[in-house]
Amino acid sequence: MKKNVTAVFDIGKTNKKFFLFDADYQEVYREYSSFEQIEDEDGHPTEDLNALKTWLQDLFDRMLKEKEYNITAINFSTYGASLVHLDENGEVLTPLYNYTKPLDQKVVDSFFEKYGPELDFSVATGSDNSGMLNSGLQLYWLKYSKPEVFKKIRYSLHLPQYISFVFTGIPISEYTSIGCHTALWDYRKQDYHDWVYKEGFYKIFPPIVSTGTSINMNYHGKRMSIGVGIHDSSSALLPYIRSADEKFILVSTGTWSISLNPFSEQNLTDEDVKSGCINYMRVNGKPVKAARLFLGNEYNLQVKKLSDHFKVSPDYHKEVKFNKEIYLKIINDFELCFNWIGIHDEKMPDATKIPYDDFENAYHQLMVELALLQVKNVQIAASGEKIDNLFIDGGFSDNEVYVKLLSHYLKEMELRTTDSSLGSALGAALILTDTKLDTEFLRKNYSLKKHVPFIIS
Repeated sequence: MKKNVTAVFDIGKTNKKFFLFDADYQEVYREYSSFEQIEDEDGHPTEDLNALKTWLQDLFDRMLKEKEYNITAINFSTYGASLVHLDENGEVLTPLYNYTKPLDQKVVDSFFEKYGPELDFSVATGSDNSGMLNSGLQLYWLKYSKPEVFKKIRYSLHLPQYISFVFTGIPISEYTSIGCHTALWDYRKQDYHDWVYKEGFYKIFPPIVSTGTSINMNYHGKRMSIGVGIHDSSSALLPYIRSADEKFILVSTGTWSISLNPFSEQNLTDEDVKSGCINYMRVNGKPVKAARLFLGNEYNLQVKKLSDHFKVSPDYHKEVKFNKEIYLKIINDFELCFNWIGIHDEKMPDATKIPYDDFENAYHQLMVELALLQVKNVQIAASGEKIDNLFIDGGFSDNEVYVKLLSHYLKEMELRTTDSSLGSALGAALILTDTKLDTEFLRKNYSLKKHVPFIIS
């Protein structure tokens, strides 16, 4: 007899993942892939949307023919800050513009001349001024820099909803994608910000449905429920919210490291925004106070430089274990050594200096400096509130040096890590039901591990 399963596509910027979960939300199958990036019309690297679409459809069609599994539902979790623009025939009009693409300052200036002051706008929308990382600004840029293209847009879909559209052909909008640092949503009004109406963008956004919505339909002769997709950070948060019985901060790590505090009861203040806070959104529409750090991106760039400098394998860093003696030597006469490429830090030196003769020492120095940035990031998300529990998921939960350092620097919090391979996929499966979880869920399904701070004698 076939096992009933829920399928999830979990789409990151680097890794594209497919999972099957059984009725107890245990992972029973996984498959990974990745694609070479292409360039948009300006030569900026971006997602190969055609390759992604082909992979999604081919893989799912293959899994429907599996004799072992009966797929009853499917959902989609993807990175945010990315819009797919469709014409009246449902065809894609533009490349999937990368949120790292520089945004012309003239466009930004004209926007805030109309809709500023900037601080007031950021407080209302829970979005800092981050250029293309604000998907609303992407649309504003497209309207005024490529008006001939903009005129052809029938629908603009955030990436999770576009992936759902690939399977259903039904365009919809969904709250977590709209509410996560897009500059589109006014958290005070619980509606699109006034500027969205003034620019006419509400006309190309499909109707908004709740994140737990699913569409019951016949897909290639198979009846199933197809979800509407969810922003990956909101998805990653869901299993913790449904199973934890005490307040916590979740540090969701990957290309971005995002410290998420879902227990803040107030809208952002001027002081929150000035300190770097933004809003993500829970599946119930409530704001999540968050602080972002481009940690994974910076880590990859700096590790490559160190690997080249010391002439070691590009994967050698994965073998490095925490060494307390090296750590004590570093902090004995500590100074910052790294000039960041993608992170702004007023304290960083003007140029990187590596006062070490081997990779292990230099790597520990790098991790100490990154960990200190991460600690500050967590503290910003907490905003002075006493929160005793810290969860870390995503790629860095497997990095022993990172985890050891955080458990030391945040020893007042109880730190636990979870299985990085699941990422936000499990949340995307959970949102399709109202399943209530007990406190053992994370241990059973996420390989929850508690970490004790190391002792300095």
